[in-house]
Amino acid sequence: MHIAVLQKEVLQFLNPKPNENFIDCTIGGGGHALAILEKTQPDGKLLGIDADPNQIENCKLKIENFKKRIILVADNFANLKTIVKRERFGSIRGILFDLGLSSWHLEESGRGFTFKKKEPLDMRYNVENSKLTAEKIINYYSFQEIEGILREGSQERFSKKIAREIVNKRSQGPITNTFQLVEIVRKAVPAWYRNQRIHFATRTFQALRIAVNNELNNLKKALPRALEILKPGGRLVVISFHSLEDQIVKNFLKENQDLVQVLTRKPLGPTPAEIKINPRCRSAKLRACIKINL
Repeated sequence: MHIAVLQKEVLQFLNPKPNENFIDCTIGGGGHALAILEKTQPDGKLLGIDADPNQIENCKLKIENFKKRIILVADNFANLKTIVKRERFGSIRGILFDLGLSSWHLEESGRGFTFKKKEPLDMRYNVENSKLTAEKIINYYSFQEIEGILREGSQERFSKKIAREIVNKRSQGPITNTFQLVEIVRKAVPAWYRNQRIHFATRTFQALRIAVNNELNNLKKALPRALEILKPGGRLVVISFHSLEDQIVKNFLKENQDLVQVLTRKPLGPTPAEIKINPRCRSAKLRACIKINL
């Protein structure tokens, strides 16, 4: 079941009030969106975006009571400004980015996002609009390209050894599923690394997913566009799940300190109680700001 991460904190920093309009750039399971819609009754509207059309369809089933006040769009948030213009969505008081991978992707998509199931190495959010898959990267990219993806996309300390093992293994036949990749990583890393709290293949899967979906570049594009379309006094909230995303958000806020008032001196994380209920949220970091009236 999808559990909205840091929901209390999201509402605190977005501060939605009756009849205000908001954008959820990663609507996913709709948890945050529904909480915002509750607060913005009776006439506040919400624009919900997700790169995965399946997530939009899943969300439609959950917003029946609010369907007159919500617009759902299957698109990448890198195109945020274009989407807003096309949908004629204005007077925006708050924008949310929840950058985490949804439970649905891990448990039901069947696209190889998880190392716990034997699935094809796809990892695309939108299978219609993109041809690049994790399988193509692993089987056709050079050693240097794969090593760079692992190092830069997840700061994997054994990126060279894993990339070398991938290249060696594919010379014997194509690598097509998640269990093959897990076994490759297992062989490439030392024994002590295989016994860490975090699964030894986590960073490899993360780096490939980020590369397939161009996640970091899309975030860099979307943040300035979000700030541009916000009303003065409007709020921006971003939840990230790894240090590379958080660094992008941190740098963005610092570079635009003349345009925003930062509400979070340090990023906020989940409480121990929330982590106990939803262990996947343990790495979440929330940063927020208000667009200054100039």
